[in-house]
Amino acid sequence: MAEENTTNAAEGKVEVAPTAETKEEKKVEVPEKFQSIVSEIEKMSVLDLSELVKVLEEKFGVSASAPAMMMGAMPGAGGGEAAVEEKSEFDVELTGVGENKIAVIKVVKEITGLGLKESKDLVDGAPKVIKTAVKKEEAEEMKKKIDGAGGQATLK
Repeated sequence: MAEENTTNAAEGKVEVAPTAETKEEKKVEVPEKFQSIVSEIEKMSVLDLSELVKVLEEKFGVSASAPAMMMGAMPGAGGGEAAVEEKSEFDVELTGVGENKIAVIKVVKEITGLGLKESKDLVDGAPKVIKTAVKKEEAEEMKKKIDGAGGQATLK
């Protein structure tokens, strides 16, 4: 569905011109407090917008998945606020080993409580989740230990 966007920044309205595929016309009124932001976003390229979305996702710990965006964008949609809840439990995933594999194995052994062979197998199988449903503070501490040992970890 190809659509052409036209903007009238002075009025704060964005109109979607119908194409042959869509016979409907949509008008979006931008509140005055968001006009400057919307006008800046309109000037950005698609690549810049993609990068902006990624930065915002990381900064605020949210996902810009289509269903969540559609629910939040619909006026009067119930539960739109609940979709932005902060996660309280994380999975710690070992994503890379780096140069100092032995140090990473020792840290994984310490974190998981596994034996040496099991820890080595887990490190060799990276990327793998090494701990699940961990509180945020503990997960961040585990990530710091892994990073300090020369490995790479992510929190999911």
